[in-house]
Amino acid sequence: MLKRLTIENYALIKSLDIEFPDGLIIITGETGAGKSILLGAISLLLGGKSKSSVFMDDTKNCIVEAEFDDDRILRRVISPSGRSRAFYNDEPVKISYLSELSSKFIDIHEQHQHLKLSDELFRLSVLDKFAQDDKELHDFRNKFEKHNFLLSELKKLEEKIRKSESEKDFKTFQYQNLVEAKLELEEVEKLEAEQTQLANAENIKLRIEESINSINPFEHSIVQQIKDAITPLEKEAEHLPALQSIIDRLDSCKYELDDIDAELNKLSDSISVSPQRLEEVDNRLSTIYTLEKKHNVTSVEELIEIRDALASELETSDISNEKLESLKKEVSNAMSDMREASVRLSKKRHDIAPIFSSKLQEIIRSLEMPYATFRIDITDKQNLTVNGQDTVDFKFSANGSYNLNSISNVASGGELSRIMLSLKSLMAGLTYMPTMIFDEIDTGVSGKIADKMGNLIGNMAENMQIFAITHLPQIASKAGAHYLVYKEMDDNNIAHTYIKKLNQEEREREVARMLSGAKLTDAALVNAKELMKNY
Repeated sequence: MLKRLTIENYALIKSLDIEFPDGLIIITGETGAGKSILLGAISLLLGGKSKSSVFMDDTKNCIVEAEFDDDRILRRVISPSGRSRAFYNDEPVKISYLSELSSKFIDIHEQHQHLKLSDELFRLSVLDKFAQDDKELHDFRNKFEKHNFLLSELKKLEEKIRKSESEKDFKTFQYQNLVEAKLELEEVEKLEAEQTQLANAENIKLRIEESINSINPFEHSIVQQIKDAITPLEKEAEHLPALQSIIDRLDSCKYELDDIDAELNKLSDSISVSPQRLEEVDNRLSTIYTLEKKHNVTSVEELIEIRDALASELETSDISNEKLESLKKEVSNAMSDMREASVRLSKKRHDIAPIFSSKLQEIIRSLEMPYATFRIDITDKQNLTVNGQDTVDFKFSANGSYNLNSISNVASGGELSRIMLSLKSLMAGLTYMPTMIFDEIDTGVSGKIADKMGNLIGNMAENMQIFAITHLPQIASKAGAHYLVYKEMDDNNIAHTYIKKLNQEEREREVARMLSGAKLTDAALVNAKELMKNY
């Protein structure tokens, strides 16, 4: 329950620090006194949006803090720059977390909330809470999400396969071209060297032969001439030992020239003047160059990488088709599981709907609508949504069952207020909500009806903390604590909103004011005491 509320620098509230008891808490005040301001401040703790108008003094922070039982403290701080911060037990939290957390502590029924009865999702959520079908709803939603996820994956895979199939023929053609090319690493370098040699074969062979002929002239070869130079020197070497080194050097030249001669002849024999082979090399290089240009690369290594990648893609295409069939089965199974879960959820709703209708109808009839008829209609909307297969409609008639129609079409404002209060009363015990605020739920009713509504609110307050912001004396007179919201001008003619707890005498005068209006009369005081004497 809400034990204490502190507000600083919010609208017309400069500073407020007030404690609240358990049970029923009546809040009254003249129109414009600031009851809505108080509610607005509390709404900030529920994650409500802040506005620039929240500041009484736009040089200071606006602070709203609420202390609940079990020492839980929520705080919202809004700076003049518009920055908003939230705290739970002095630890900073996100606004969304504050909203989620506070929604477990307090529920605000604001004016015109009865219009929610026209909202199909609201009606469905109310039925689910009464049915206590959290397990079935959670199970269905898990299966719903699983099915949607698998269906999404299936659609992605089908699109991938569709694109792959449209490109498959072209990729197969590219792959076959690269396979047929029989590409080898470093092949281009070898072919280019061979191409250069073949293109110049005749000249190369001619030049080698010229060199051979120079080493071996027609009359005497250079090798023979060296032999001839050695012979006379050998005859005198014993007389002049220095000649031996020259003989050795000439002998070395002879052997080197012999070797060069042999090498040149071997090279000459190896060189083939073959226009046919040159054409073959040219064609092979042209094939490779064309492939490189086609695939926008500059090496055989890159072409081989593309070939291998294409092979992998074509192989993956076959695997994808196998996966497609498997995924289709998964989607089908998930659909079956989801529909079964939806049927279980729908059955629980159908089973509880008559009980819910009967209990709510009983409460509604207690609020001066003795012939009211209420019924829940559940229809199958065919297409499953996150909430299942059901559409829920609240049917109502104030005058018996013969004129049942959708509640928003046949109920007046006062009737809707009573129906909504009845609904809140019925659901209060199921939601375990410690605190509930009714903001003029009595709109459109008066007299005996208001008294009955007050009794119903009082009964709810026996099990939870109830704030009732009201303009009706029949409700304000009910047993519980009574707080007055009022407005006063300070010395600078600036309005300030205050709230205070009333004692018995002050309560009587406030109820009398509500009875008589602007002028407080003795008769109104007597009536007020009469209203309050039973509480």
